[in-house]
Parts: sequence; C-alpha cells; structure tokens
Amino acid sequence: VQLQASGGGLVQAGGSLRLSCAASGRILSSWVMGWFRQAPGKEREFVAAIRWSSSSTFYPDSVKGRFTTSKDKAKNTVDLLMNSLKPEDTAVYYCVAGPSRDVYRTTNYVYWGQGTQVTVSS
Repeated sequence: VQLQASGGGLVQAGGSLRLSCAASGRILSSWVMGWFRQAPGKEREFVAAIRWSSSSTFYPDSVKGRFTTSKDKAKNTVDLLMNSLKPEDTAVYYCVAGPSRDVYRTTNYVYWGQGTQVTVSS
C-alpha cells in the first residue's frame, strides 16, 4: 500500500485547510487510516484516525472539535478537515494506515505517506 497526502499549505490562524490522502492498494476492512503530525524538535503526535469498516473516529483532546476525518471507500481516500487552526498546529502531517489494535501509537501503523507541510501563521 502506498499513501499519497496532499493539501498542505500556509494559512492564517483561525483558518481552515483540508488534507487528502489517496491509498493505492487494498485497505483491509479491519484496519484504520489516520493522521499524525510532527513539529520541528518534537515527537510525532497522533491527530486522527477512522476505522475503514465503520464510521468510528478517534481524536486527541488537542484537536477534538476542530479537526474532522472522513473516508471515501469507493475512492480509497481519507480526508482531514482542519478548522480553527492555531500556530501550534504547524507541522508536517503524515497519512497512515494499519491495524486497529492501538490507533494512538505510531508503532500501530504499517504504512506512512510522505508528509505534507501545514504552516499556520499568527
């Protein structure tokens, strides 16, 4: 499986961005797809995940209520809509796919996309 993320860019605080991730290859029904981010000098941080077989979604408190992830199984894509962006959301965002054993941990994910830069100016 290869993951290709797109949609990053520069936005002012309070603005919105939508990231998209296209998967080539089969995503197993038991898997999740999601997003992590990494800011300079910081560890990778879980951002969102969605079960491929249902509508269950997962978010950390830092983005809950502002970010929404969704999927299109027919297109094999997953999106991340980011609203009310803050300067602290600035990071490289990675699309991920893997089993649903522990969606919050980086080690859960087998496949990682190349990353797309999101920069939020104050």
